[in-house]
Amino acid sequence: MVASAAASAVLGLTAGGGASSGLSTAMAADAALGVLERALSLEALAAVTVLRAAEGAGAVAVAAVSEEAAVAAAAAAEGKAKNKGKDRKAAAAAAAFALGKGTTILRQVVEKAAATNPSVGANGMLAVTSNQPLAATAAAVAVASLIPLVNPLSTAGDLGKLLSELRAVVEANQARRKPKIPKGTRDLTPPQMAIREQAFRIITSVFKRHGAVSIDTPVFELRETLMGKYGEDSKLIYDLADQGGEVLSLRYDLTVPFARYVAVHGTTNIRRFHIGKVYRRDQPQMNRGRFREFYQCDFDVAGAYSAMVPDAEVLKVLVEILSDLKLGPFEVKINHRKLLDAMLAIAGVPAAKFRPICSAIDKLDKEPWEAVRAEMVEEKGLAPEAADKIGEFVVLRGNPMALLETLEKEDHPLNAHPDARAALADLRLLFGFLSSMKALEPHFVFDLSLARGLDYYTGIIYEAALKGANVGSIAAGGRYDKLVGMFSGKDVPAVGVSIGIERVFAILEQQVKERMEAAAAAAAADANTAAAAAANEVRAADTDVLVASIGNGLQEKRMAICAELWAAGVAAEFGYKPNPKMADTFQAAFDQKIPFVVLFGEDELANGKVKIKDMDAKTEETVALDTLVAEMKKRIAARKETL
Repeated sequence: MVASAAASAVLGLTAGGGASSGLSTAMAADAALGVLERALSLEALAAVTVLRAAEGAGAVAVAAVSEEAAVAAAAAAEGKAKNKGKDRKAAAAAAAFALGKGTTILRQVVEKAAATNPSVGANGMLAVTSNQPLAATAAAVAVASLIPLVNPLSTAGDLGKLLSELRAVVEANQARRKPKIPKGTRDLTPPQMAIREQAFRIITSVFKRHGAVSIDTPVFELRETLMGKYGEDSKLIYDLADQGGEVLSLRYDLTVPFARYVAVHGTTNIRRFHIGKVYRRDQPQMNRGRFREFYQCDFDVAGAYSAMVPDAEVLKVLVEILSDLKLGPFEVKINHRKLLDAMLAIAGVPAAKFRPICSAIDKLDKEPWEAVRAEMVEEKGLAPEAADKIGEFVVLRGNPMALLETLEKEDHPLNAHPDARAALADLRLLFGFLSSMKALEPHFVFDLSLARGLDYYTGIIYEAALKGANVGSIAAGGRYDKLVGMFSGKDVPAVGVSIGIERVFAILEQQVKERMEAAAAAAAADANTAAAAAANEVRAADTDVLVASIGNGLQEKRMAICAELWAAGVAAEFGYKPNPKMADTFQAAFDQKIPFVVLFGEDELANGKVKIKDMDAKTEETVALDTLVAEMKKRIAARKETL
């Protein structure tokens, strides 16, 4: 027995010194291993007993039902089944107790090991039914006979062989198991990718319009790079398994890697954008655009500049992106971290609790004040009167300039706090710059309940959301003047914004769906509207021309014409079938929303001609082959002007 061997080993190691102590340890180990072996044996016996009790008459009856079902299935396949209802019942009865291969192997091994048990019949099966449970004495005998089975060093059992057989079954089943996508992630279809690429083009064009350059950073960072930057959200960081080298984690956002980039490369000023995936071990809410893997689109300005100048441009970029995406009416809530800290100090919140209380305030856009107040008092230990004072501040919300003037009054408590006065001065500058760029109205709202729970913010903070849409914030950001210094020891002021693109995609997809449904309804009544609707549908591919032929042996000519179109920058396809049917060709063009089909046969080629069919307008025209490229470019350009 393993326990006995362990006891002897311990006795040998302790001989000559602590023999008494060694004996006690060995005896305890022996007792513990014995209990474990009996528990495992009892559990195995119980599992097999339950299976046999559930099977009732035993495997023989089940096998008979299975055979009956198999015969019925064969008859049905030959068209000879006379009673389909009976066949289905027989098949269902057989399937009711059809064990998997792995379970069958385990049951056979357990029953074989318990063969000395009087309750095991000559056929090697436990004689158990729901009305005749296994007797206690018989169970005790069976448990004792199963102990060698769970002992890896026992010669009576062969645990290694059993595990190998089970592993083979598991590996064989892998190919048959239905694959699934990891929780909090999703696959994107070609039409969805077309919408996503269009959104990326719009966002990137705004970034470049403002002179930003692009960078990239690794999708994983040293864990020490990420820790201590996100407050309570640090628990959402994905840690990678230790591979015997550096301790790594998947990036939580693009801001901290950017700060690390600035520190590593000694950058003193940069206006950069970055589009990449980030990862958060959050509880996903797919219908609200919350995933564990998602894209962020970031725009940041790092460097020492005049107060609020880069901040104003970052917010102007945000307004332009949300406007160009045509998502609908939106608002940008804005606050200042120093104003928030002053508010907490005036309310009597201890400095050590500033960040935890900020994290609670940050939930006000999702939870009522009563729930947030309860968290502050009951979970974070804040005095009730301090929470009530905070409640008087966080309800302040309104037009930026109007609320600013209210807070700047001499009798207002915030104006009496030095940090709050400095924050109000920053906001006055910022609102003036935004007004000069025609960005302040009607989008911005000054909101003292905005907290942004991330630890690295030091100045203005902001968050954008669509009005009337239940998808949460779609963009957020702020100033972080101390983050770079955490890596290099030298502070480089920075400010930025991050677009939560997954929520933007959800809105765009819904808009496209609604437009297509409306266009289809209008197209059913008017042919001209049908052509316009087809032209405005989202296409998964950018193909403008499908080159088709009538007759045999013309595939090489289709390829040659396609090559000329490609060389001229025209997106074209020629089809892989050597002799496609015309119905299949036009159906493919229709399904892929390809606007033009170039069609020819041997007669057309002999005359140096081809036909161009406009799939939207449902017209056809014959043109000279040597003018085809120029003709197609002209038609494609004209079509794009109408979109």
